[in-house]
Amino acid sequence: MNDLFANIYAGKRVFLTGHTGFKGSWLAFWLLCLGADVTGLGLSPETSPNHFDLLHLPLKSVIEDIRDLQAVKRAIGESKPEIVFHLAAQPLVRRSYKEPVETFSTNVMGTVHLLEACRRTDSVRAVVIITSDKCYENREWVWGYRENDPMGGYDPYSASKGCAELATASWRNSFFHPDQYGKTHRTLLASVRAGNVIGGGDWSEDRLVPDIVRAVEAGRPMIIRNPEATRPWQHVLDPLSGYLLLGQRLLEGKKEFAQAWNFGPSDEDSLPAAEVVRRIKSHWDAFEYVLQPKAEQPHEAGLLKLDCAKARTLLKWRPVWDSAKTFEKTAEWYKEYYANKRVRTQEDLDAYIQAARDKGLCWTRR
Repeated sequence: MNDLFANIYAGKRVFLTGHTGFKGSWLAFWLLCLGADVTGLGLSPETSPNHFDLLHLPLKSVIEDIRDLQAVKRAIGESKPEIVFHLAAQPLVRRSYKEPVETFSTNVMGTVHLLEACRRTDSVRAVVIITSDKCYENREWVWGYRENDPMGGYDPYSASKGCAELATASWRNSFFHPDQYGKTHRTLLASVRAGNVIGGGDWSEDRLVPDIVRAVEAGRPMIIRNPEATRPWQHVLDPLSGYLLLGQRLLEGKKEFAQAWNFGPSDEDSLPAAEVVRRIKSHWDAFEYVLQPKAEQPHEAGLLKLDCAKARTLLKWRPVWDSAKTFEKTAEWYKEYYANKRVRTQEDLDAYIQAARDKGLCWTRR
């Protein structure tokens, strides 16, 4: 993989928060394949099984809470990273209704702690803050949200992600301003927003694909509580390729990329939940499902899309797998795991990279 991302991650010291989570473990795996020296900070995995433990990653794992400022400072200070990817979060909308204080303290103050620790660590050259497409003030528009649309959030989770974006913008303006790069500081800071990511290895609560998996495990029908909810579905590797490409540009000192970015699928890959379940079932016929919308349930957005023209035009980023391939690969990962207890993560990454090479994407060329 020494030709990917101009080989910029080989030997780089990378600090990754949330490395024990679904998305974080995929990113940690890819970074290690790229030859990076990875230190992760996060909580112990909540589920068994979980993707992080299944991978047996050769990295330094620091089990600490992102809400502990001194622990974050200490971990970053000791690892002396050159680039930081911040994924640690309370990532669930429905849990945020039950635990709003924990959600805000983790997603907002946790981000502030990370930013402040980076500000006080001289080795850091690039920081990528990962938030969510739900950071936008959702008006149920039929078109996608752009990076300059207002932050907002109805539920505590969405609002906390909007706040995290505002905090990131504040630190960028106050301490890491691109116009002062190379003068008063040497760090470039960007934030990224992605849609609903799926793929093998997710067993989180209150998520569509893990709900399918739990139905298979229990031998019962899967209940679809919000069948018409439409989201931009993408394989986890697609936004990660965007994060890594953006990180490359920041490490190269290209200050024009120190801003906010959307990484989402094409419009035709925004699909309602019921259709997603139907398509996954076509590849893994091990479960039944029932449409059971509830009249009274916590508010969740009905329609949400991202406009990714900026990333496509300026970063030259493109998604690799469409929704059809995403559902196929996701179903195959779980099908193989439950049939043979075999983890397909390396195979999926290899297939994804080959598909990106076939498309001639910029991050696959020197």
